[in-house]
Amino acid sequence: MVSLRRTPLYDIHKKYGGRIVDFHGWELPVQYEGILKEHQTVRSDVGLFDVSHMGQIWVRGPQALDFLQKTNTNDISRIGPGRAIYSHLPNDKGGVVDDLIISCFEKERYFLVVNAATLENDFAWLQKQAQGFQVQLENKSDYYGMIAVQGPKALELINADFPQVLGLPRFGAMELDVLGQPGIVTRTGYTGEEGCEFIVPAEHTPKVWEHLMSRGAALGVKPCGLGCRDTLRLEAGYLLYGSDIDMEHSSYEAGYGWVVKLDKGDFIGKAHFAKQKAEGVKRRLIGLKLMDRGVPRPGHQVSVDGKFAGILSSATFSPTLSVGIAMGYLDRPDLKPGARVAIEMHGRQIPAEVVRMPFYLSKELKNAKA
Repeated sequence: MVSLRRTPLYDIHKKYGGRIVDFHGWELPVQYEGILKEHQTVRSDVGLFDVSHMGQIWVRGPQALDFLQKTNTNDISRIGPGRAIYSHLPNDKGGVVDDLIISCFEKERYFLVVNAATLENDFAWLQKQAQGFQVQLENKSDYYGMIAVQGPKALELINADFPQVLGLPRFGAMELDVLGQPGIVTRTGYTGEEGCEFIVPAEHTPKVWEHLMSRGAALGVKPCGLGCRDTLRLEAGYLLYGSDIDMEHSSYEAGYGWVVKLDKGDFIGKAHFAKQKAEGVKRRLIGLKLMDRGVPRPGHQVSVDGKFAGILSSATFSPTLSVGIAMGYLDRPDLKPGARVAIEMHGRQIPAEVVRMPFYLSKELKNAKA
């Protein structure tokens, strides 16, 4: 029997009443006061998330950029020191090994944050691709803890002790002293709200968490679990690796073609991506909204004009919109917003319509994307 791993904040979760579950081999809180309350806290005030289970990998060396260009769909040359970028690691067939965020701190020094469940495979894949490059890879996932601060009041909380962070643009990154220890802060997140992620030495993580909780008391800060992290990210249209994207689905099929830069030079899987862009996709990840009451779930079947069209990959009840929302791969890539479909739920065909994603995005992030 494989023992479950614990983050540096395990005792903190118990202290605050977190309900612990097995999440890809990690003991993490699914909720504290409740998913709905925590969701609303992040949409209206500020919430803290333990994301220490995420993987952290350093890429260093004179050919670090060349190596990342080969192994990523996005154009990593677009970021210089102090900036970060979202990207996909493609496989040879155009599928996705993982999605990740890459931060640049120096010309020859990059920092990768990858998904917890894929960390070992990611690192092995990158090591394999590094053959022939003057580059050093270092998996530092056990060294770091990671805290996400998310919500419309997140920057107000952070400004109390780290005013320099407010000078970062969206997807900015910096190294700084975090309460006496060297750390990293990135202006990123997974909720559709403003915020930052603190990456600090593991043993220092509880001190940072408790400090943020104390500082944020007047702002309504609350600890938040995996449950609301999932409802928040789905409202924001963010992909969940292993559900919405994987080795068998491409960036184009997932509606993330914007992370594929075919004009940047050669990279793994480029020929497959070029062919797919030229010919079009045969299936596409499509956003759906229920037109009747109900809570859709992953695995529910979708039909169009009475014919099976696909299966939901992510689905939930949206606390912000008060309606069931979902995304799923349908073999009708031609469907436009407003098109009607049906989702089979408990033996009934529930009407739904195709909608553009994201389902929700804060006005701050909308302005940042403009």
